[in-house]
Amino acid sequence: MRKGFMAIALVASAGLAVSNGVRADDVPTNNRSSLKDPLPDSLTLGGVTVYGTIDIGYAYQSNGVPLSGKYLGGLEYQSFTTTRNFSGSQSTPAESGEEQSKIGVRVELPIWGDFKVIGRAETGFNPLSGELTDACGSLAENAGVAQGKQTANADSSRCGQAFNSVAYGGATSKTFGTLTIGRQQSLMLDALVLYDPQTLAYAFSFLGYSGFVAGSGSTEAARWNNSVKYVFQYGPGHAAFMYTNGGEDTGVLNHAYGGNVGVTLYGVSVDAIYQKENGAVNLRSSFDDVPNPLPSPGLAAYISNDDAWNLMGKYTFDFAALDPSAKPGTTPKLTVFAGYSHIRKAHSGDSYGAAQADYPIDIGINVNAPAKYNFEWLGTKFQLPPHWSFTAAFYHTTQNSWTIGLTPTGDQGIGCADAGLLCAGSFKEASLSAQFAFDKHFDLYAGVNWSEVTDGLANGFVGATGSGTTGSENQTTTIVGGRLRF
Repeated sequence: MRKGFMAIALVASAGLAVSNGVRADDVPTNNRSSLKDPLPDSLTLGGVTVYGTIDIGYAYQSNGVPLSGKYLGGLEYQSFTTTRNFSGSQSTPAESGEEQSKIGVRVELPIWGDFKVIGRAETGFNPLSGELTDACGSLAENAGVAQGKQTANADSSRCGQAFNSVAYGGATSKTFGTLTIGRQQSLMLDALVLYDPQTLAYAFSFLGYSGFVAGSGSTEAARWNNSVKYVFQYGPGHAAFMYTNGGEDTGVLNHAYGGNVGVTLYGVSVDAIYQKENGAVNLRSSFDDVPNPLPSPGLAAYISNDDAWNLMGKYTFDFAALDPSAKPGTTPKLTVFAGYSHIRKAHSGDSYGAAQADYPIDIGINVNAPAKYNFEWLGTKFQLPPHWSFTAAFYHTTQNSWTIGLTPTGDQGIGCADAGLLCAGSFKEASLSAQFAFDKHFDLYAGVNWSEVTDGLANGFVGATGSGTTGSENQTTTIVGGRLRF
């Protein structure tokens, strides 16, 4: 953890040094007027840009658990969670509701012709605790703690690494495309940033709160270590390919690959993505809801081979078309979004390694009969320059009944009858949000999010189910917050 804080400190100090050539610690504390100057458009010097986001607010939840200093976003903003963890209403300071609080550095240096060397290193943190985002650590803290008495926790690819978001380098050219190597977002996560109406906001979007879709069924696989990515654009069309050989201490133990093709034309943008991951890690604090649970405290996981087919699109209408004399950027825009993802989690023969950031897996369980998920989402965003934007979104998920075994070779010992969480179920979510931007650096937001899980996906919530295969649980979150960007 010390390494993580050192990384943040180094990046932060570099950014302060390039702000108008004056370090923040050189500004006299008794001269507050000097702090009233607006932020520069960017903290860039010699092709190196330091950037960041601090997102804080206040939330009320009809159901939930107390804030965690490690978990991404601090709160369980959705009812779609394997922890089945709710313990009553929550009224609390909140963080990263609209965007993950983070700090990072980008590099773009011309080298020859239209070629540039590029690089990026970024880490997410929790502004209310000052800790690096560490979802695996939140699971470890709650291992052995009874459901209903836990703090927020769930799996993620952000597990306290010095750079828990991305860390990569490469080269780019308008003629030949972009090639990068390192820890990178999956192609699905790249696409969802563009096609999620709520722009992956933890408090308002299932696609943002959970990395399940971005990781093709495994949240740890939303970011790939040891990966190579190539992106090429020609006219209105674009394509991308990504590959990793995995690793024993990552979210993907074996190799994974993906491809993306898309087009943007006349206000319409469409992308199709396929991803295949072998040996994806699905981490939990324990398997208390199945026979032979993990002795606590400890971490458990099941391993799966995941694949996903995805299609998403959006259409943007700029009202400038109705007023040709209007200045660019001053007219309203209306964007409509839609997407579909089919995910299959199947048996993997991979031996067990460790989770992200080398968290140990104390017990391994493997998928037998495949789990299948279908995801659909719809939404719309209305932008009213220069200050307002309004967003509405709906997300829906269905799960079939599936089985897992207690050995790498698998047996048929655990299925729907043994563990209700393996039974068919569904999830739905609706959200509304509004943003008011004072300028490009600071905005305020407010919104409400309602979500509900039923049947197998609700199994384990205290008092939510009777037979273990039927029932429901829902949550409503209302949040107001502010976001500072630099």
